[in-house]
Amino acid sequence: MRGDQYLLLPGPTPIPERIMRAMNKSMVNHRGPELKEIIKDVTVGVKKTFKTENNVLIYPASGSGALEAAVVNFISPGDKVLSISIGVFGDRFAKIATQFGANVEKLDFKWGEVADPKVVKERIDQDVRKEIKVVLVTHNETSTGACNDIKAIKEAMGDHPAIIMVDAVSSLGATDLRMDEWNLDVVVSGSQKAYMIPPGLSFLACNSKALEVHKKNNNPKYYWDVTAGLKYLEKGQTPYTPAISLLYGLQEALKMIQEEGLENIFNRHRNYRDMVRAAVKEIGLQLLTDDKYASNALTSVVVPEEIGANKVRKFLLEEFNIALAGGQQTLDDKIFRIGHLGYVRQLDLLATLGAIEIALVKFGYDLQLGKGLNKAQQFILNNR
Repeated sequence: MRGDQYLLLPGPTPIPERIMRAMNKSMVNHRGPELKEIIKDVTVGVKKTFKTENNVLIYPASGSGALEAAVVNFISPGDKVLSISIGVFGDRFAKIATQFGANVEKLDFKWGEVADPKVVKERIDQDVRKEIKVVLVTHNETSTGACNDIKAIKEAMGDHPAIIMVDAVSSLGATDLRMDEWNLDVVVSGSQKAYMIPPGLSFLACNSKALEVHKKNNNPKYYWDVTAGLKYLEKGQTPYTPAISLLYGLQEALKMIQEEGLENIFNRHRNYRDMVRAAVKEIGLQLLTDDKYASNALTSVVVPEEIGANKVRKFLLEEFNIALAGGQQTLDDKIFRIGHLGYVRQLDLLATLGAIEIALVKFGYDLQLGKGLNKAQQFILNNR
């Protein structure tokens, strides 16, 4: 008996039943009063998750769409851009900027580790002529499970006039981010992570400093134009047809987030992270990232070379209908990634950890069954 899949990915994530029910409603006029109220409501709700009083736009696109929207609205061709990358998605942000004509300088850090604010400060201090116009950085690097200290990186920039643009696609709602308090200029996120709804919505927040940059921007744009988005938002509309069903779902998701409380949600995700990491260590497997900068959203597990991560993932999917993410690029077949963000429950993680043990033993790994699972059970018992 298969049943619903155990979706332990870093996105898309499981969808609560009440959100699915909320999306199962009839269409309304996207220029009518019903949707106007929904757009106003969800815009206020999303602002709360960003911890901002600044502008927020909702695009019918995945997180990568919001990255492109950020680039075309706040980076002009020829602009000097410093890209801080710790993995696949940091590289993606840089690639998008490059394709739209930016002069991108990469500041790369080892995959599985985080950006060193001291190194960032050294590079920023070298820019005495203030040629760098934009700094790109990923908050939570989904390809590795490492989470950058965005506050420290911003502080490392000092009084440099460059704007900072943050990819928070997989961190918003799972990890604390304070846009206004940390003085972040542009932050983007996506719906299919901790917001607990299907892929297809992305969010872009920008402050007044970024808007001044936008007014002088000369990159070609149409669908992503922030000016058009803000103009229509004043009327409670979007410039082009919105994803109405997803907005229904977003409204319900924001109600759930408000009911649980952001701080409680952050704590829950930290507990998931710590429980999974403790169990994996007890099993004897290596973790890709160090504890001090481990992601709340996912955990990357290094699998012995003689077994291979993809073999474990294939077994889990075929035997138990458990979906884990694999490694990307140089990490292919070296790691699997356990997603624990959004609507993931403790029993989902316990079942997954138990199944991982079975898979490892199946492929010859020396392990006493239940060792990691017991560690997870004890963690839950001691943290109630």
